[in-house]
Amino acid sequence: MKILFLAKDSDSSKYMINAVKKDYAISKIVLESGVSKTKLLKRRIKKLGVFKVLGQLLFQLVVVKILKISSRARLKEIIERANFDNTELDSDKIIKVNSVNNKETINLIKLESPDVIVVNGTRILSTKVLESTNAIILNTHVGITPKYRGVHGGYWSLVNKDIENFGVTVHLIDKGIDTGDIIYQDRAYISSKDNFTTYPLIQLDKGISLMKKALLDIKNNNLQAFKRDLPSKLWSHPTIVEYFYNRIFKDVK
Repeated sequence: MKILFLAKDSDSSKYMINAVKKDYAISKIVLESGVSKTKLLKRRIKKLGVFKVLGQLLFQLVVVKILKISSRARLKEIIERANFDNTELDSDKIIKVNSVNNKETINLIKLESPDVIVVNGTRILSTKVLESTNAIILNTHVGITPKYRGVHGGYWSLVNKDIENFGVTVHLIDKGIDTGDIIYQDRAYISSKDNFTTYPLIQLDKGISLMKKALLDIKNNNLQAFKRDLPSKLWSHPTIVEYFYNRIFKDVK
């Protein structure tokens, strides 16, 4: 079984890739540097409006930074408990790109002809990328789909007092945003020590286990996908006002 990764150049990708390579050979790792902040802001403003995006930006620049500093001990605890491996990836297998949707990526996919493509943290794959391969394309989403598509699914489930849907999904990728058929879903659990910055790590720990189960199913020709009859909604980043409102009145950190 030939596996190729399309991943954001981040610690979470290292954790996922290093966990998978303990059980499976990985042919190539395409690391995406990410969308430029200017382009991302322009895109968000066009979609959500200036004031909404300004509120999101303040939240990320101020609140998230403070939470990360105050949560250092808890983050370390989660990383150690999950045995996350932050070892540098094999340099001979890495191809660095500005976008996973560029021609270089498509050419590599065609050349490698993988059986499975595992996606972690990249931008949405273009139709050209999806149509360039017959591989099974898997993604780990930190939320229960289709109810919590988009970003910060765990956080929004807590805001909605929907703790039974604080979890993670491994799904097939299609042309939509987190709309692909589900392979595995599971609930994750948090404590009073957790907050916005620790939720994703807890979900990632669960997600790695589910991804490895999905890969084993593919290896054994036993992959099964399904859909869930849940309301479907695409969520975005909270604004600084939304965060403090939810923290004060809903006790969601």
